[in-house]
Amino acid sequence: MSLVCVGVNHHTAPVEVREKLAFADPGEASAALSRVSGVAEAVVVSTCNRAEIYAFLEDACLGDGPDAQAVIAGFVAAYHDLPAGLFGDYIYVHYELEAARHLLTVGAGLDSMVLGETQILGQVKDCYLAAKEKGATGKVLSELFERALRTGKRGHSETAISQNAVSVGYAAVELARKVFHSLEGRQTLIIGAGKMSELVAKHLESGGLRQVVVANRTFERAEEMAARFGGRPVPFDAVTTELARADVVISSTSAPGFVLTPEMIRAAMRQRRNRPLFLIDIAVPRDIDPSCGHVENVFLYDIDDLQAVVEANLEDRRREAKKVERIIDEEVRSFGAWLTSLDAVPLIRLLRAKAETIRRAELEKALARLPGLTEKERGVVEAMSSLIINKLLNDPTLKLKELATSEDGRVYLRAASELFNLKPGEEGERR
Repeated sequence: MSLVCVGVNHHTAPVEVREKLAFADPGEASAALSRVSGVAEAVVVSTCNRAEIYAFLEDACLGDGPDAQAVIAGFVAAYHDLPAGLFGDYIYVHYELEAARHLLTVGAGLDSMVLGETQILGQVKDCYLAAKEKGATGKVLSELFERALRTGKRGHSETAISQNAVSVGYAAVELARKVFHSLEGRQTLIIGAGKMSELVAKHLESGGLRQVVVANRTFERAEEMAARFGGRPVPFDAVTTELARADVVISSTSAPGFVLTPEMIRAAMRQRRNRPLFLIDIAVPRDIDPSCGHVENVFLYDIDDLQAVVEANLEDRRREAKKVERIIDEEVRSFGAWLTSLDAVPLIRLLRAKAETIRRAELEKALARLPGLTEKERGVVEAMSSLIINKLLNDPTLKLKELATSEDGRVYLRAASELFNLKPGEEGERR
């Protein structure tokens, strides 16, 4: 065992535990761990939803699995000045290819709070590059994280895992785009200054809507929200006037009755010469009379409509996740073959070193029996002995590299080690 992942995330630990284990500087933490005895390479991945440590440990220090876990858990406790028992019930541990699979799953967005989200891939990349810059990574973790980044990109480009809205705010953006094709230059009217309307407005703004008008019964609240969006506050009784100018209306008030009626909408549509109007009602009880949706060129969605879109899109993402998992399987198998092939390198070095020792010893004996040879002739004999060794070892070298990547790779390597009586030493280290 040599590759290990130890971590906590939103599935296993509440936020009060995760915040205690968060790493403010993942690069520095990676460097600190890489200096711990027995740790050859380290990368700390720390986000709001997870704190994970990926380490490549020297075989000599490992013992069994719990020893590897103890090395990492001990570092985390010391780094945060916490008792190890505080988080022991929340951590998960993965070894070898399961550790690799977990990282690839994280990078592809399959382990995220929002299935298929893309932000995590950039966060993984930042943490990896920070560790690399600090000199905490080596051959193994560099290969693993490069594969994770490639797998994440493949997942998003070769499947639809990150397509279709899976939050109410994004669903509103998606529906608005279907109505207007482009949100550039469109105007938003926000009725009510609650958190939900602000959240939807943020998503619409990121989708291209820039002109914002806020109406609220308390004008100071309207001013506050308008300031956050660089918009314009208006008194609540100006809603009727603003309807004629707005393209998207988000309503979320605590009014006991309807804020917008069909009569108001028809009057606005006459002034806007029947240009499409998109109404988003996220209030409970509803702010907009459902009959408004019957007016020509008016598109009305309430919170249930948006949630239905989200659920349908989530189901689409779950289906796409199966395709991403197949990509991950492929990449994990490839990484496993690459990792196993590294075991062949020190064995081949030992084999060639042993052959070279024998060659030199026998060459010296032969030259001692041929004292009359010229320097040129001695060179010919030495070159011939080197050529024989190289040709003799060429096929075994190629075959060992090939067999090392097979399912029984380690069996073949052990057999070769026994066959040639090779004793692994310092050459056995991967780093």
